[in-house]
Amino acid sequence: MRRLTIIIAMVGSMMMAISCHCHTHSTQASYPTECEYLNNDLDGSITLRAYGQGRNRGDALAQARKNAVKQVIFEGIYVPNNDALSRPLVYEVNAYTKYEDFFNAFFRDGGDYTMFVHGRDKRIQTNEKSWSGTQAKISTTVTVERALLKQYLKEQNIIKE
Repeated sequence: MRRLTIIIAMVGSMMMAISCHCHTHSTQASYPTECEYLNNDLDGSITLRAYGQGRNRGDALAQARKNAVKQVIFEGIYVPNNDALSRPLVYEVNAYTKYEDFFNAFFRDGGDYTMFVHGRDKRIQTNEKSWSGTQAKISTTVTVERALLKQYLKEQNIIKE
């Protein structure tokens, strides 16, 4: 009788383990692709919620920072009651392809984009992470130094006055 109870318990626990494993839900669909405005520091920088994905946590964080800078340059971030900060820095059509060599070097790992984005205004434990087996997805708070970035793009002759 004791053996029968042990066998039933083992079979039941195996069935529960199998059924629980089959119903894992991915949170990938809940991650937006565009950055969200959080704060304007009135010094030419804006704080954003940025999203990225990569092979691991470090790659996902780097991708989130790149996405934030790229959106500020080419698409702009909607800042309520401030049209000047909402505009993209580069208005030129197909600017990314026209200045492809510059932007490829700018956005490479450890490239110049790192001078204009940081996470100093981020609160501790505010990153949201998910793992889909092969990719990590993360949302993090970053600050983009928009005024410095604009000056840098002028010096590199990407923006014309």
